[in-house]
Amino acid sequence: MAALEWSDLPIFLAIAREGTLGGAARRCGQSQPTMGRRLHALEHACGTALFQRGSGGFVLTDEGLVLLRHAERMEIEALAVARELAGTEAGLDGLLRISCSDWFGRVLLAPVLAEFAGMHPRVVVETLTDPRVYSLARREADLVIRLAPFDEPEVIARRLVTVRYAVYGRPGACHAEPGDGEGCRLLVMDTAFGKMPDVGWLMKMLPRATIASRSNSREIQAQLCALGAGLAVLPRALGDGIAGIEPIDLGEDPPTRDNWLGYHRDLKRLPRLRALADLLIERSQHW
Repeated sequence: MAALEWSDLPIFLAIAREGTLGGAARRCGQSQPTMGRRLHALEHACGTALFQRGSGGFVLTDEGLVLLRHAERMEIEALAVARELAGTEAGLDGLLRISCSDWFGRVLLAPVLAEFAGMHPRVVVETLTDPRVYSLARREADLVIRLAPFDEPEVIARRLVTVRYAVYGRPGACHAEPGDGEGCRLLVMDTAFGKMPDVGWLMKMLPRATIASRSNSREIQAQLCALGAGLAVLPRALGDGIAGIEPIDLGEDPPTRDNWLGYHRDLKRLPRLRALADLLIERSQHW
């Protein structure tokens, strides 16, 4: 067995997790041919095939499963070193990655980030708003704002804000009566988010309404609502700021949702993270 190149192990992990060279290339920011060459070199060094190639993608061989166990432990230790060293950095400069939903980022987070940029111009904040759940342990994000509470023991978390919701529609678009809803068209979350409280609440309040559209984006729902496509449950902070739509009284308000802020405990001494977290907590008192 030849000496392994340590830098090939993240390539191996990406292919194992994505199942394709293309997906792994996107994860690693490399080209697909480069990923193929690196994998070939790693397999040559190991003296065995690590994956079975098929029409369904790359599947680990028995030897690949052995390497996977070791590579994941090595990754955990390498990431722990990186987090601990990052947590001792003294300056208010560098990069911070923060993850949140699309509407939250535009409506609530953006003004805070603009203020933060004026206070700390040497810190670059990268905002991630796609639906993917980013890993704090792998430093895919440094700060995460999400609906679900954090149960990971290594994450420091707190409730950031309780978001209030309302049903919105264009004036006169639908005469919605609680317990009925016939003739109304609804804009709801997609099936992946179908168990969210507001979805069940809306179907209970308007059981005879029809579904016009599903989306995992509150921003898209808000725009469709403003264009007259139907009624939507929206965060008040989002819906109240959109021209052409207004809250509709169904006799009770949709359920509220808590938004949680979390970051890895190894970064609790990182000055730029603490500065942004403290500012977010302070400004959230006025949301």
